[in-house]
Amino acid sequence: MQRGVAYGVMAGALWGMVFLVPRVLPDFSPLLLSAGRYTMYGIVSLAAALPMARSLVKRLTREDLAALVKLALAGNLLYYVLLTAAVHLVGIAPASLIVGVLPVTVTLAGRGDRGAVPLARLAWPLAMVMAGIACINVDVFTVADGTPGGILTKLLGLACAVGALGCWTWFAVENTRYLQRQTHFSGNEWSVLWGVVTGVLAAALWLAIAVLPPGGPQGELADGRWHSFWMLNLGLAIGASWLGNGLWNAASKRLPLTLSGQMIVFETLFALLYAFIYDERLPRPLEVAAILLLVAGVCWSVRQHADDGSGSAASTVKKAQGSAP
Repeated sequence: MQRGVAYGVMAGALWGMVFLVPRVLPDFSPLLLSAGRYTMYGIVSLAAALPMARSLVKRLTREDLAALVKLALAGNLLYYVLLTAAVHLVGIAPASLIVGVLPVTVTLAGRGDRGAVPLARLAWPLAMVMAGIACINVDVFTVADGTPGGILTKLLGLACAVGALGCWTWFAVENTRYLQRQTHFSGNEWSVLWGVVTGVLAAALWLAIAVLPPGGPQGELADGRWHSFWMLNLGLAIGASWLGNGLWNAASKRLPLTLSGQMIVFETLFALLYAFIYDERLPRPLEVAAILLLVAGVCWSVRQHADDGSGSAASTVKKAQGSAP
């Protein structure tokens, strides 16, 4: 379980970068950002899949392929379109705050799963996580951030963030359950297959962008901006998508659903850290309080699982799945 927690934290550190790219590239539409990121992810995953392609194809079933398509659409393409739209419309902080509710939504969605600690024992850890999120909300909405746009723009941005939250909640639950059911792919192999399928879907998204009316953002950008676009998306493809997803799948195989859901809080913490570095400022007092509450809530949850005699489900998952990389 300790190794699973470490994998979850590292995945959060890599995923936190995805909030910065839409801010660095505000002149690219959400569709372009999603298509670019996952095209590069597909290429990287295809290169990783080539040495074991024959073995993967032999073991791949129709059920696996259907699951991969659904997970790629909800957990990658649609999620990132909505997230980038939220960052563009309301800024990185509100978007990361709403997505930061994931530990709560995933924990609630995972109630009743094998190995899950009873919700009553997680009440105080969850309360600390919620208190941390409340602190960040109070800070963000009482400090002028200079975000342009009127009320409708902000409402649309918040709606996009809520949609991203819904996509990732569904993805986190379904991906973890499927990984714990199937026994013929390791976490790394599943991540590679997922990347290849996502790349194919991203290529289809480029076709959709190509038939959009001319004069859109993709036709008005300088060559230098496109260079930055592809370099940043290559970084996300290798770090946040390929390596981050592999670490998350390895964590999912070792942790019960309620605990893996709590690990997602580190995505929010690292996103805030990167935002402070990008803004060249120190966190404000309420932001410090939020970080401390979030970390304390996650650590408390880890302790609850470690003290649960029947388990943490780590042994159950290990017996069912074998050791993950």
